[in-house]
Amino acid sequence: MTHLPGKLTAPPLGVVFVLAMLLAAALRLVLLTSPGMTADLDQFVIWTHGIATAPLGHAYDQDIAFPPVMVYVWWLLGVVEPALRTTVTSIDPIVRVVMKAPASLADLGIAVAIAWHLRTTPRWAVFGALGFALNPVALDVSAWWGQYESMYVLAGVIAFVLAVRGQSLLAAVAIGIAVSTKPQALVFVIPFAAWFLARDGWRGLLTAALAMTATVAISWVPFVAAGGVEHYAQNVAQYQDNAFAFVSFRAWNPWWLIEQLGGSNPLSDQTRLLGIVTARNVGYLLAVVGECAVGWLVFRARSPRALALGLATAVLVAFTLLTTMHERYAFGALAFLPLAFPDRRVLGLWIAFTVVYTLNLLSAVPPQPFVATLLPVNGPIGVVGSIVLTALTGWSAALLASADDAGTARELRPPADVQGLTAEDPPRDRQAQIPADQ
Repeated sequence: MTHLPGKLTAPPLGVVFVLAMLLAAALRLVLLTSPGMTADLDQFVIWTHGIATAPLGHAYDQDIAFPPVMVYVWWLLGVVEPALRTTVTSIDPIVRVVMKAPASLADLGIAVAIAWHLRTTPRWAVFGALGFALNPVALDVSAWWGQYESMYVLAGVIAFVLAVRGQSLLAAVAIGIAVSTKPQALVFVIPFAAWFLARDGWRGLLTAALAMTATVAISWVPFVAAGGVEHYAQNVAQYQDNAFAFVSFRAWNPWWLIEQLGGSNPLSDQTRLLGIVTARNVGYLLAVVGECAVGWLVFRARSPRALALGLATAVLVAFTLLTTMHERYAFGALAFLPLAFPDRRVLGLWIAFTVVYTLNLLSAVPPQPFVATLLPVNGPIGVVGSIVLTALTGWSAALLASADDAGTARELRPPADVQGLTAEDPPRDRQAQIPADQ
């Protein structure tokens, strides 16, 4: 190919990807030293200090509300940074960097996993990966706030990549790791269960369930003798029933609309609505129905795109219907939606979700006073945002419901290492690959 003198050519996609990932890492390095959510960071430092200065098995003598994987991460941070043996605050910038680093590294890991999964469609792979790595939501939650949402979401993304390539047991182990990182990962279980049932039958589902359960059980072994399981359950109940017992904790969902009725006084989700029925009970019931519907749609479609949409929808259903939701608990949808590329409808949903969800995060925890003025946490903006995010949950569910015959025909062409169900199989061919007991 000849080029006109002086004509610029676009750099190779690989170069763009590497340079943009370096930019994403550099942005995180800048944000890691910021105070972030000081109260939460200080609490994480206190827990890490306690883990570093006592036998590991006694970690849950503290009021830790995270499962074992995060305890192991904090134990490792205490080994890497000796200052955590003496400090109990995040005032030291070095301590902030150390405490925030795992989540930021997980962000980059998610981006790489997205790119690898979509590698047969290079432009979509680069766009999806960089769209996550440079996304303001990911930068906000992980690098600035110092929260650990990306840790369990990374395990969920890895589980997806393994599951759609026929590695069901390894995927189940990854799901177990996700659940052992933060309990919010429990919403991943039903879509994956539906996938295992559709692909591997009842025996495969049972085997995967045993692998996941064994992974969770093994993660708890060092803490059993000191009563860690009981202490953890008590800690979670204490937080759930006291500090966070609100119908919505700044999450833009239908419960936030109800929260606005209380004005400046938060509404408890344990207030009885009818007899012994509370808002929390109603939220649980609605969420169970919604998650079961998601599982059925994933089982019916039996395609990788349906699993990706199922995971994103499961996250959004929980965010929309459960009480005590924090604003950051919809984070997983940001990572799972790109796994359903290439699809312009999903792209539209992803962009819309990014815009509205970013506004929710900025409103909940404004980085500067002028942001609080522009986006007050209480008021019309939150009302409109709650309606829009609820509508986006419905949009995600609609895309999942349509991800069967027509949707499968548009699936990305998988690499040669994909075995079993493939995205390019027409419906009649796929039925022959489903176990006879289905």
